[in-house]
Amino acid sequence: MNQEHNDHHTAKEDYPSIDCVIIGINSEKTLERCIDSILSGSYPRALLHIFYADGGSTDRSIEIARTFTEVTVIELSLEFPTPGTGRNAGWKRGSAPYVQFLDSDTILAPEWLTTGVEAMNDREVGAVRGYRKELHPERSFFNWIGDLEWNVLPGECDSFGGDVMIRREALEQSGGYDEELVGGEDPELSWRIHGAGWTILMLDALMTHHDLAMLKTTQYLRRSYRSGYGFAAVQSRIGVTGSSFWKIEQRRIIIKGGGFLAGIIAGLFIPVVQQNIAGIATAALCLTGGTVLLLGPRLFKVDKFMKENRLDRNDAKKYAWHCSLVALPQFFGIIRFYAGRVFNKPLKNRRNKLQTRLSNPTP
Repeated sequence: MNQEHNDHHTAKEDYPSIDCVIIGINSEKTLERCIDSILSGSYPRALLHIFYADGGSTDRSIEIARTFTEVTVIELSLEFPTPGTGRNAGWKRGSAPYVQFLDSDTILAPEWLTTGVEAMNDREVGAVRGYRKELHPERSFFNWIGDLEWNVLPGECDSFGGDVMIRREALEQSGGYDEELVGGEDPELSWRIHGAGWTILMLDALMTHHDLAMLKTTQYLRRSYRSGYGFAAVQSRIGVTGSSFWKIEQRRIIIKGGGFLAGIIAGLFIPVVQQNIAGIATAALCLTGGTVLLLGPRLFKVDKFMKENRLDRNDAKKYAWHCSLVALPQFFGIIRFYAGRVFNKPLKNRRNKLQTRLSNPTP
């Protein structure tokens, strides 16, 4: 990599072209506003090349994308689509030095592309991200959690999510996204880009608005289950290199979720086998130990969450409940990954079950 550092702001006449890659499946509710947000921003429209990679929609998504003359539509009729497949199809179709990746349910901030390009003046920077803010965190506890967890503190960081600007050189050097992963594909690519010597920056700037539209507990449980699966899938790839990336996170889930379940099972069955005072005492100890493992954040980390996440005590308690209980569906996701590997039945996305939602749908 060229190690030169350029501190001046990019002059308007020197702006580079940008490939904007949007991925989506059955995204008719959100796609138009996503494209509009790119075109209505401050970046010169003549330098923008927009690619919409559709994973096999059965709604009006492709029709909507084609109403924009600035958009190149890439149709991927895949039975089992993955985010990586769509993103790779998009960036490989273009040739601009920078690629802005977006999910179809996001709205790009007007000044973001300019901000991102200026940060890329540092030739050591391979990717930049900014704040992703939820449109309706007030609509549900789960939307609020998403708004809280999307972001990290500004500065160098280890990974990025689905919304990110990446230098084409870094994509070509790393090979792009893993097309098999159904979750965790962004951190996995981050790890490879970082390992190639590039810096990843979190900028103190708004990048996108997003609508998680998670209004039901079942949605939250499915998402958490898939995140656990993603932890295991990514760690299984990276762990063989000796890297500790996501190793601590996966171990924490196993200890918390697995320890709780083991404590509950032992607490229920020990009195059946050992029908005396000692058996009852042992069972009570197992139940207590398992519960403490699971609820550790709720019991011991409220003050920590208040400080690190700038929350009042009530919100810190709510967040602690999430950090405690989310380990259970994540643990089952990890189990699902390893069971799938044993029986050669990996988790797959079914395109007919994928669609974007809105927290405040138009009547």
